[in-house]
Amino acid sequence: MNKCALQSSANEKEDNQLTALIPEANKQREAEIQKAYETLQEDIRQSAVRAGRPADSVRLIAVTKNFGTADIDAILALGHTELGENRVQEMNSKIDYYTERNQLYSWHMIGTLQRNKVRQIVGRVAMIHSVDSLPLLKEIEKRSAEAACVTEVLLQVNISLEESKHGFTSAEIAPLLQKRDKFPHIRFRGLMTMAPHYDDPEQTRPIFRAARLLQEKLSTDLNLPDFDQLSMGMTNDYHQAIEEGSTMLRVGSAIFGSRYQ
Repeated sequence: MNKCALQSSANEKEDNQLTALIPEANKQREAEIQKAYETLQEDIRQSAVRAGRPADSVRLIAVTKNFGTADIDAILALGHTELGENRVQEMNSKIDYYTERNQLYSWHMIGTLQRNKVRQIVGRVAMIHSVDSLPLLKEIEKRSAEAACVTEVLLQVNISLEESKHGFTSAEIAPLLQKRDKFPHIRFRGLMTMAPHYDDPEQTRPIFRAARLLQEKLSTDLNLPDFDQLSMGMTNDYHQAIEEGSTMLRVGSAIFGSRYQ
């Protein structure tokens, strides 16, 4: 059985909508984006080394929400390949745009995913970061089975227990993973978490640390060597996330600037 691979979308193409999403980037903006991207990548590498980790141990998922293809092209030209989106419709439009140009990249679904949208992304994404409930997990299994492929997922854990945030509690994840044989078309790769927004990003440390300790315990206790990914850290708190063990950062505005509304 193959890992879910990129497939063509049945949705109508929305290139015109994408083109209108933001003004075409001029050379100055392209240069600004590329400089910001290179500065960020170097900072990530140095932060990893300072934390006693390999320089290449942290992956950057560039969040392209509300940014058009001209902006995205600026970092693709530098060799970046991993992109994150919060919304299914916008992500599929961008996948279609690049697929038509024979440009295939790794797309990550990082936003809240409704069950009725799962069929639209299975086979199109490298990973779903935001699996926050058992019904959603069952739907991903169902749609992946129909597509005869395996979908990689992260389980979203609500470490801070904020009512405004989605996700499993820490106590719910081990019992779920103990029943992983019921999900033969899903590959569980690790955890995703979001810290509250603090004025002082140092306050995120206990949350990121708790997520790492939970991920390590689950991997060891349940003999899951591939359960080794931690998606945590955004523009405001990625330094703390790296120091606490993040393997994937979800960063957009540090690259592209303020989002167009």
